[in-house]
Amino acid sequence: MARAKYNGWRRFLRLLRLRLVIPVLRSPAAPDYTARGVFVGLLVAMTPTVGVQMLIVAGIWAMVRVLRPAWDFNVVVGMLWTWLTNVFTLPPIYYMFLLTGEAMLGRWGEAGGYAMFSAQLVELLQTDATFLESLWIYAVGIFEAWGAPMLLGCVPWAIVAAFLGYWWSLRLIRRFRQRRSIRTRG
Repeated sequence: MARAKYNGWRRFLRLLRLRLVIPVLRSPAAPDYTARGVFVGLLVAMTPTVGVQMLIVAGIWAMVRVLRPAWDFNVVVGMLWTWLTNVFTLPPIYYMFLLTGEAMLGRWGEAGGYAMFSAQLVELLQTDATFLESLWIYAVGIFEAWGAPMLLGCVPWAIVAAFLGYWWSLRLIRRFRQRRSIRTRG
């Protein structure tokens, strides 16, 4: 029996590379411009705002272009990096936000178990409503269920992820371009 070319995990990693890393490497813009896109994308991705994250990135991009043009960033790359939080990664990431927020508030063990949290979150996400109605139900449901701890708990994760993403992508782009330059010269 022939083995599949890629197992599930390898397919997932390949998809991440294709959707997140390749656009960063292929961007013809300055490395810091693209890295700022990764920064903003991860900053927004690591907040409990799934469903409107790409709109938030577009809003930040529009404001930055008007208020501080020197900080402009690659909006497409920013939107792509919001995909880091999706229906598959959402429960563990949001639970991590909740636990972090509970710890920051000095509450230990009040979050309940992961299975209970995940079931409640999936129930919220499966609401049968129009897009706008479901966003409202989702936002209200998350705030009523977990409120301040989740919002507070996402802050350190968003900041750390954004800065690490900026540093990593800037380094990746520069190394990629340097290697490409050496190959084309030699």
